[in-house]
Amino acid sequence: MITVLVVDDHSYLRAALVDLFSGTDDIQVVGECADGTEVVPAVQNTHPDVVLMDVDMPGMNGVEATRALRAIEPDAQVLMLTGTVSPLPIRQARALGARGYLLKGEDPAELIQRVREVAAGGTVWSGSVAALL
Repeated sequence: MITVLVVDDHSYLRAALVDLFSGTDDIQVVGECADGTEVVPAVQNTHPDVVLMDVDMPGMNGVEATRALRAIEPDAQVLMLTGTVSPLPIRQARALGARGYLLKGEDPAELIQRVREVAAGGTVWSGSVAALL
């Protein structure tokens, strides 16, 4: 079973992601965070296989949360998920060891497959994101 921590400041999106993964036989959401400041304690409590991390959040954004997480959990598998394509956070996330960077507008079935790939040790980058690397 692949365990996932969902991090996004929009409660409706977190709920939609939980519903999406609950429809699979091999992925279980073990926690949710509404802000980057919640990520480190949540990972320490739930030990997820994949942290699905929003980029744009108030308080502590996804890049900063990834930096904080990787400082104490260097093997954490972070998969960035965002609605916008911007070169700086893409490069920052990659430099911090994020395993991928996906766009929220992609097919939900693709997201499920991408989570599986990251959990298996792979990296995944949306096509428009890969062009900026």
